[in-house]
Amino acid sequence: MLSGRILLKAIKPIADQPLDDIIRSCGYVAPSGRLLRQQFYEALVVAKGFALPQQAGKRYSTSAGGRGRQAAFCARVHGNGNIIVGSTYTRRMGLVPGQEFVIEVDQTTGCIWLMPKDGQELEIH
Repeated sequence: MLSGRILLKAIKPIADQPLDDIIRSCGYVAPSGRLLRQQFYEALVVAKGFALPQQAGKRYSTSAGGRGRQAAFCARVHGNGNIIVGSTYTRRMGLVPGQEFVIEVDQTTGCIWLMPKDGQELEIH
């Protein structure tokens, strides 16, 4: 990932390109292929001479070895009607691939319950 003067120098000749292409060409791509926009923007701000806020002796950026994306404990219904429960939560519940559940909805509260099939016990971490 480019930073400092090298980052600014690399951006100049490609400034008319789509932003995703600029971010990608500067090396801000996760191993999964996801663009690391926040880290790119932070590096750009620092390269322009602005100091980022400090937190408990660490840089503000998650790119400085921070904990990365945090679990939000909220979800959104996607256009196809699905709700994704991320791996953070399934790990915390001790779930394993292939484990099956019965889904129940409490009509009074609207809560959704995942009830393990075959009387399996869940060990929540």
